[in-house]
Amino acid sequence: MSAVDKASNIIKPIIHGLESLSAVADLGIRLWVAWVFWKSGQTKIANWDSTLFLFEDYYSVPVLSPEAAAYLGTAVELSMPVLLAVGLAARFGAVVLLLFNIVAVLSLPELRAVDVQNHTLWGLMLLVTLFHGPGKWSIDHLVRQRFWG
Repeated sequence: MSAVDKASNIIKPIIHGLESLSAVADLGIRLWVAWVFWKSGQTKIANWDSTLFLFEDYYSVPVLSPEAAAYLGTAVELSMPVLLAVGLAARFGAVVLLLFNIVAVLSLPELRAVDVQNHTLWGLMLLVTLFHGPGKWSIDHLVRQRFWG
């Protein structure tokens, strides 16, 4: 057996193992980001008066009135994480949350370095789902298998 064959016999199972873990990683990414945005939406509805105050006096959302921005932002944070978590129209949910994340960063007058890092991390995680797809453990994957072979 040649050195190439020996190396191949070692490398192939490692690659196969890593590929089998990709579904877990895809799900983990989706669930983590969904949880972050869901939690933020829950905070908004827990104290609606405080939410309206923040949108009126703190956030600088362009184009929309503060009240419309509060309703739209809360709706996005409560609906898109569900799509992302179950992997239904996951790329759509990822792009909506990515745009929402960008608007949130641009709308906050002052961000601490840790906040910038968090928003950057969430954006990168959303890009993984957007470009790579939701993975095998998703409704999108089941639909694709059922209807498009």
